[in-house]
Amino acid sequence: MFETGSTDPVAQAFESQRDRLRAVAHRVLGSHADAEDVVQEAWLRLSRQDAAVIENLSGWLTTVVGRISLDVLRSRRTRPEASYDDQLPELVVTLDDAPAPDDDAVLADSLGLALLVVLDSLRPGERLAFVLHDLFAVPFDEIGRILGRSTDAAKMLASRARRKVRATERPIRAGREQREVVGAFLAAARGGDFDGLLRVLDPEVRLTVDTPGGVVVTLGATKVAAGAQLAAGAAALGRAALVDGRPGVLSWREDGTPLSVLAFTVTDGRITAITAVVDPAKLARIDLPAPA
Repeated sequence: MFETGSTDPVAQAFESQRDRLRAVAHRVLGSHADAEDVVQEAWLRLSRQDAAVIENLSGWLTTVVGRISLDVLRSRRTRPEASYDDQLPELVVTLDDAPAPDDDAVLADSLGLALLVVLDSLRPGERLAFVLHDLFAVPFDEIGRILGRSTDAAKMLASRARRKVRATERPIRAGREQREVVGAFLAAARGGDFDGLLRVLDPEVRLTVDTPGGVVVTLGATKVAAGAQLAAGAAALGRAALVDGRPGVLSWREDGTPLSVLAFTVTDGRITAITAVVDPAKLARIDLPAPA
C-alpha cells in the first residue's frame, strides 16, 4: 500500500482521485489486487513527474491507469501459465430470499459485478474502450491516445464490445425462469434423476470447479450430469444465493465455515455454465453471508 502523505498538494490531489482510479482499474481488470497494484504504479509515476506541467491531472492519471491496465491485460494473453482465463473472477454473494420475479432493482449492484464475467470475454482493447467510455464517460479521443489508435478506431472497439456485452446480458439476470431451471437441476441431482439432469443442461455446458489443487473444468452435459453429486450435496446443506447476480447455492459446514459456492448461468431454459468454489482459501477471501 502506498503512502501519499497529508501535506503535499500533489499527494492530496492524487488521494482525491484514488477511489475513481481504483474503480477504473478494477472494472478493466476484474481483480481488486491488480487494481491496487495499478493505482500504486500510477502514484509512483506521478511522483517522478513535474506535476506543474500537467494541465489536467485527472485526465493524466486516467491515461496512466488505462495504459498500465492495458499492459496487464495484454500480459495475461501472452503468458498462458498466468492467464486470467484460468482463474475464477472475484465473486459477490448474497442470500437470495426474494420470492421471485420483480427483483431487477435489488439485483442492480450484483449485476454490475456480474459484468466483470462478461468483460473477460473481450479483447484487451475492446474491454478498455468499453469500460472507459460506457462506464466512466472518458472521451474517445483520450481513449484513442491510451490505445495508440485513432478516435474512430476507439469508437469501433467500444461499439464491438457493447454488442458482445448486450448479447450476453440476458442470461446473467436471475429471474423466475432461471431460478426454476436451477431448482429443477438441484432436484434431479438430489434424486439421482440422470435424464432430468440432461433435460436442463445445455449439451455443451461447462462446469468450472475451483479446488485447492487448482481449477478443474468439465465439458458436456453427460459428464456434468454424472458428477452432479456436488450440487446435490450443496443444495442439501445450503441456501439459495445470488452469485454475481446469477442463481446459486451457498453452503456451510456444521461448524459454520463455508463449504462451497455454486453459481449457474441459464440461457434459453438450459444451464450453460456452472461455477463452483470449494477451495477453503478462496472461500475465505469472499465476503460471504453468515449462516442463519
